[in-house]
Amino acid sequence: MSIFELFKIGIGPSSSHTVGPMKAAKLFIDGEDNLDIQRLSIRLNGSLCLTGKGHGTDRAVLLGLMGETPERVDEDLYQTIIERVTSQKTLKLGNSQIISFNYDNDIIWDKTFLKEGHPNSLTFTAYDGAGKTIKSETYYSVGGGSILKAPELNDKKDSMLPRDSNSEKKDTVQSNDSIPKLKSPPHVYSTGNDLLDISELHKLSISDIVRENELSTYTSSQIDDKLDVIWNVMKSCVKRGIETEGVLPGGLNVFRRAKDLHNELITNTKINKSTIGMDWLSMYAIAVNEENAAGGRVVTAPTNGAAGVIPSVLHYFDKFEQSLTKEKLSVFFFTAGAVGMLFKENASISGAEMGCQGEVGVASSMAAAGLAALLGGNPEQVECAAEIAMEHHLGMTCDPVKGLVQIPCIERNAMGAIKAVNAAHLALKRTLSYRKVSLDRVIKTMKKTGEDMNRTYKETSLGGLAVHGVEC
Repeated sequence: MSIFELFKIGIGPSSSHTVGPMKAAKLFIDGEDNLDIQRLSIRLNGSLCLTGKGHGTDRAVLLGLMGETPERVDEDLYQTIIERVTSQKTLKLGNSQIISFNYDNDIIWDKTFLKEGHPNSLTFTAYDGAGKTIKSETYYSVGGGSILKAPELNDKKDSMLPRDSNSEKKDTVQSNDSIPKLKSPPHVYSTGNDLLDISELHKLSISDIVRENELSTYTSSQIDDKLDVIWNVMKSCVKRGIETEGVLPGGLNVFRRAKDLHNELITNTKINKSTIGMDWLSMYAIAVNEENAAGGRVVTAPTNGAAGVIPSVLHYFDKFEQSLTKEKLSVFFFTAGAVGMLFKENASISGAEMGCQGEVGVASSMAAAGLAALLGGNPEQVECAAEIAMEHHLGMTCDPVKGLVQIPCIERNAMGAIKAVNAAHLALKRTLSYRKVSLDRVIKTMKKTGEDMNRTYKETSLGGLAVHGVEC
């Protein structure tokens, strides 16, 4: 798996409920110029139904059917598409066909979960003029904007089953969203211990291992260009977040705070110097996630709901530790990406499967590893930082109020960033001989915890703060 499977440009507020469904819709319609489609229906099941309106799933699938992508969709069109389709009662498909479309009837909100597969499932069905089905496909949005069809999802689950140590490991199943497999990477690993063994054998840092793998597919300049795009989108998102005021959409009447927090930090001379770094860290994270909640463009890192953790830690490092260079950015992203890939392959980064431990928890773990590397940590300390950060997110529920990625999601990113910084500094004071819990063990624990967690606490808005915490 490439790290660019984890760091993708997307539109808010959710990678699993917005980015993934948009890609699935576009995939469904791509290459179907010869089909005489007269009507379409979209069935949103389980979590996509229960929190889909708050997460913009309806907007996403309409835009995907029109041929739009999360990376390039016009943000104004994203905000107005439902009103446009509702008033015109037509939809222009990506293949230029114009069909009748009734928003109230043709998008089906189905609260039931499919018996097999992932909690985030959606089915597109195309009909001819006589009402006969001419194409139908079910997709699963498995987290971080990745999508799988049913056979691919089953293969992925099979590849995660326990296997004999001498058995051949299956290839990692890729989502069909144009992210290529790495071509014959020199360093094959699937666990944290594998990474440490490779590092010791070849005397390489974790970031070196990942970069050499990426070079099996991309040129050095292509890698640098991709990282530049990711970092520039992150910086732009922070900038927009600290420049924008107002109320976030959705009906909770949550006021954007990042601009006021930023103004206070740059003008108030009486701020407590002992907490100033954490105050800036929180402000950066809040700025990003307010942009995400407003439907702005963000980097999934590894998801939209957790998009604020990594950019806030990077901005914090640049302001309070050392100036960021391209080399340091690559060290951070490669190291964080290695950790994120372990979680994605051996557990999940989907809130609908794992709760928020799989989103903010994984982002915090990734950020802690990246920061530890930037601060001079050796591979064992980097692995330790990732473990500490996740250990203290275990069991975290995903319970967005009204299905909106606002409460508790925005502040939760700030807390995840703070834990990441603390975990990195704690890890730098440890050696391998003091390690009692490995990263591999904490990943297994997170997966089992997510499987044991009651479904009402996994991105359904049926439990937790969503029903008990806010008067609305």
